Amino acid sequence: MTAYKDLSKEELLELKSGLEAQFEEVKAKGLKLDMSRGKPSADQLNLSMGMMDTLTSGVDLTCEDGVDCRNYGGLDGIDEAKQLLADMMEVPKDNVIIFGNSSLNVMYDTVARAMTHGIMGSTPWCKLDKVKFLCPVPGYDRHFAITEHFGIEMINVPMTSTGPDMDLVEKLVSSDPAIKGIWCVPKYSNPQGITYSDETVFRFANLKPAAEDFRIFWDNAYCVHHLYEDKQDYLIEILMECKKAGNPDMVYKFSSTSKISFPGSGIAAMAASDANLEDIRSTMRVQTIGHDKVNQLRHVRFFGDIHGIVEHMKKHADILRPKFETVLEVLERELGGLEIGSWIAPRGGYFISFDALDGCAKAIVAKAKEAGVVMTGAGATFPYGKDPHDSNIRIAPSYPTPEELAVAAEVFVLSVKLASVDKILETK
Repeated sequence: MTAYKDLSKEELLELKSGLEAQFEEVKAKGLKLDMSRGKPSADQLNLSMGMMDTLTSGVDLTCEDGVDCRNYGGLDGIDEAKQLLADMMEVPKDNVIIFGNSSLNVMYDTVARAMTHGIMGSTPWCKLDKVKFLCPVPGYDRHFAITEHFGIEMINVPMTSTGPDMDLVEKLVSSDPAIKGIWCVPKYSNPQGITYSDETVFRFANLKPAAEDFRIFWDNAYCVHHLYEDKQDYLIEILMECKKAGNPDMVYKFSSTSKISFPGSGIAAMAASDANLEDIRSTMRVQTIGHDKVNQLRHVRFFGDIHGIVEHMKKHADILRPKFETVLEVLERELGGLEIGSWIAPRGGYFISFDALDGCAKAIVAKAKEAGVVMTGAGATFPYGKDPHDSNIRIAPSYPTPEELAVAAEVFVLSVKLASVDKILETK
């Protein structure tokens, strides 16, 4: 294929005319397709329906240590659930607290607690003149929404093929005591699917922050979300590395079963140092008597142990893998060699990150919507919704059916071509 930038103005105008004709044909179909969020499909949700049969009115709801899951108590969660999530997160059981159904809610509460009461005796963030967070970009919009909600200033840190730009992270964290945290999705990152390298994790563990209450918010949401059994990324365990580096309290690690069992009814967990967990419990004791132990027990009896989760996730991969490959095949077939976009083929996670020509992302998303395909909003992968290059688009292949996805991908590449031709014509 000839790169669009190498075409003459006349050739581009002729190309545009043909693309516009195709676009009108697509619009006439009245499509209503959604690739906007990483929601599991109905087929994926059906994988966990057996969980609904694990607890019935005739089943004993007593844990192995005698706790009656129907009653009050159990601030940290039941032991069996702590062990299950600890094994999934690769940490000791005693360093885990089980919360409710959403790790995002746990992260929100963690920031809120720091704002109102501080961290381990430090000044509450709300009493400081300025609080800042580092935000690897492109990144997860819901992370950014939390810090924006609390009025925390967000600073972009570019992602590289091995994780965040650690030279910049080290420089900023060590020099500015107002920087209190950094958002991280370290495995199969949202949206690029990048897994942090060993060196990146080592450098995180050895940070020397100017702020004593600086915390790494390590959202390992996709720790078991591989697409391939024979091609899986490996991530070094951050809690142990921080402990070895003499920074045991510097990290909060989050995970959940939201995209393993049911997104609305999973169980979430945080892993952290003993000192961090005791600090968190001091607020939790006021906030709650304990989270949903019946749901925790339901998960434990359905999965059994970490091996049960691994086997379950292979079934998820069998559903997701063809969808990802469909999108990647269309991108390569239709856009390869045109030099109007780039993308990464992830080995896991829930997204494909597409980088268009500068100044084209909003136009592409608008075109796709006009043709009946809803994408994640342009700019969503950056703090404040402001992509400085207007180029990154997050593609979420999980929710549509395979047939819908094939059509949506074709509409997307057509929208990319149209927006790119218009952008290049501006320079001719």
